[in-house]
Amino acid sequence: MNEVLNAAARIELLSPRLANQIAAGEVVERPASVIKELLENSLDSGAKRIDVDVEQGGVKLLRVRDDGSGISADDLPLALARHATSKIRNLEDLEQVMSLGFRGEALASISSVARLTLTSRTRDADQAWQVETEGRDMAPRVQPAAHPVGTSVEVRDLFFNTPARRKFLKTEKTEFDHLQEVIKRLALARFDVAFHLRHNGKTILSLHEAHDDAARARRVAAICGSGFLEQALPIEIERNGLHLWGWVGLPTFNRSQADLQYFFVNGRAVRDKLVAHAVRQAYRDVLFNGRHPTFALFFEVDPAAVDVNVHPTKHEVRFRDGRMVHDFLYGTLHRALGDVRPEDQLAGSVTTAVVRPTGLDAGEFGPQGEMRLAANALLEQPQAQPAFNTSSGASAGGAYQYQYTPRPQSAVPPVAEAQAAYREFFAPLPEANANALPAGQEDIPPLGYALAQLKGIYILSENAQGLVLVDMHAAHERIMYERLKIAMASEGLSGQPLLVPESLAVSQREADCAEEHAAWFQRLGFELQRLGPETLAIRQIPALLKQAEANRLVGDVLSDLMEYGTSDRIQAHLNELLGTMACHGAIRANRRLALPEMNGLLRDMENTERSGQCNHGRPTWTQLGLDDLDKLFLRGR
Repeated sequence: MNEVLNAAARIELLSPRLANQIAAGEVVERPASVIKELLENSLDSGAKRIDVDVEQGGVKLLRVRDDGSGISADDLPLALARHATSKIRNLEDLEQVMSLGFRGEALASISSVARLTLTSRTRDADQAWQVETEGRDMAPRVQPAAHPVGTSVEVRDLFFNTPARRKFLKTEKTEFDHLQEVIKRLALARFDVAFHLRHNGKTILSLHEAHDDAARARRVAAICGSGFLEQALPIEIERNGLHLWGWVGLPTFNRSQADLQYFFVNGRAVRDKLVAHAVRQAYRDVLFNGRHPTFALFFEVDPAAVDVNVHPTKHEVRFRDGRMVHDFLYGTLHRALGDVRPEDQLAGSVTTAVVRPTGLDAGEFGPQGEMRLAANALLEQPQAQPAFNTSSGASAGGAYQYQYTPRPQSAVPPVAEAQAAYREFFAPLPEANANALPAGQEDIPPLGYALAQLKGIYILSENAQGLVLVDMHAAHERIMYERLKIAMASEGLSGQPLLVPESLAVSQREADCAEEHAAWFQRLGFELQRLGPETLAIRQIPALLKQAEANRLVGDVLSDLMEYGTSDRIQAHLNELLGTMACHGAIRANRRLALPEMNGLLRDMENTERSGQCNHGRPTWTQLGLDDLDKLFLRGR
């Protein structure tokens, strides 16, 4: 049968319509794909305002109107032709593309699977011109029309002539959510452009131009939610021709899915494996298992150093020096997250001094007459003081003092002697008020001063904002973990030679990679030797990793090195061990701490990197401001 087919099959040129429909299979997946291509064209034309009208999730109607430079009447038929574009001319242009579109396929593909009308007017034209196509014959019809300067593209009845593709579309809500996400992405990429979106006649988005920092922050809050901006670190760093700026969410502000992650390369929204890996590495030490970080980051690099012509949908890019980009992103984010201290997290919650009501206005009790407990005066006689344990009071540096004021009475000498001894014993110590809150608010440390311990698990502390609750085990775990990491980094890793070297079967490329990175493996405590073209011998492993499966670890590291040019799996394994050691060494629940010990822990937290999360990514402390407490008790309402 194959022979018959081969004999009958002749090579023929595809018809333009069929070629476009094949391209449409790559480019036009759903209404969101159409809107992406149309909006990119609008942005490339220099538009400052874009209006989008959608009906039935984009299947019935998609209309995009902009105030860009427009298309001349002579170029209109060409605009719908395949591989026709004004954005690139030659190979040099392709190697440093700055426009969002450049393939010249989008409009031709869309017009082959929908009814498309394009109306445009340039600044110097006395009227607008319109071109129409209906997927079937692809023959464009050009005629005069009324339209201001700019372009409108109307796409009706998507996939009307490809019913199989139409069946694959989801519900109206799902398709519209995808479409809205595309617009949000582009609105983040271009703060200088106003975006307006209507669905079935209802306004969904109305984003005005944002030219200053406050307006930009408002747009980010409108797209990512106000919670993101409150819990995000602003970042801006430039090094070696690489520029990164934007916002990264604190580890405590994480998501169950990766839906709040925006990354732009030269204004183009991308989903890149290398970028995702660098971000995942930076957050790994501080993120709870299975959670996803949040970020809106803008990366600018020389256009010649990045290839955007990798995928038809233009979602992926390829960097000329992937290793440098990876290290830059990882290093910047890792450092930014490591430098977060409690005072940075509290900075957003510090408001201007509010005059708070006091006394009767605040609902405090007025003066009361003295109420005698009983007529029997014996009940008011001072009782003999119990001999209680003073160890906690003494060790607390006088934070707790016993105030004994004897009543005047005719005391016999032995009693007077005892009272004098008591007074001397309970006299205020020199550092009595060391832990008291200072009069000036600016002198109070971010986490304040410890008040008490709750159930042997939490430390209650008072700071300038109100009440701080600290999970003492989680906090101590992080402090110990960071100290162990510093100690290991300064002392280096001691290697453990293996009595019987382990052999490892690898591909030739992996063996070459191991040889190339031999010094790097050595620094981490491994010693690898090449025995043959596709065989490695592991002669030494880090002493800490005695229990690890060395074979699997080295294999995973080599695959990382080949894909990303770097790997931190060995370091990750070591950190995991250090984390376990820190967990076992940290203070346990139900251990009673004296006030100085609690305050010591709070000061250590303020000086330790990533102290806001324990090793497993759980938060270590939380703040309850006075406003939060007032809400709980309905004060001032």
